[in-house]
Amino acid sequence: MSKYEIRNKYEYKNPKLETNSNDRISKFQKGPMAELRDTKRYDLEDRTLRFALRVRAFVKKLPKTVANIEDSKQLVNASGSVGANYIEANEALSKKDFVMRIKICRKEAKESRYWLKLVNTNGDSGLEQEREELIQEATELMNIFGSILRKSE
Repeated sequence: MSKYEIRNKYEYKNPKLETNSNDRISKFQKGPMAELRDTKRYDLEDRTLRFALRVRAFVKKLPKTVANIEDSKQLVNASGSVGANYIEANEALSKKDFVMRIKICRKEAKESRYWLKLVNTNGDSGLEQEREELIQEATELMNIFGSILRKSE
């Protein structure tokens, strides 16, 4: 029998790559920062989801003018696309694919900020404050994705 143990028809176990006999994640796949990286990834997924949900709640409160209805459609699409593309980036097939998806995330966050600035709140101070908070969140998401890009390229 060889030094490699057969797990199933297609998979072999190399004991030198295993952390222990019960743990099937190799040392190369799991480093000391792996858990932290996974936590950050899912935190950003949650953050982009919360952003999209907050935008949808904000849009429901806006005055129903022709311009707001059209701009709101664009805003809802762009805000949802930020998180959707981030999830796609995490499932990227290559580094090039990952970088492209992150660029799209940054672009959609920037577009969300644009549409937020464009919608009309008719001077409602509560809506104005909420809009400013959403613009700030879109800006922060843009900066986060820009930082990820700089570190990835």
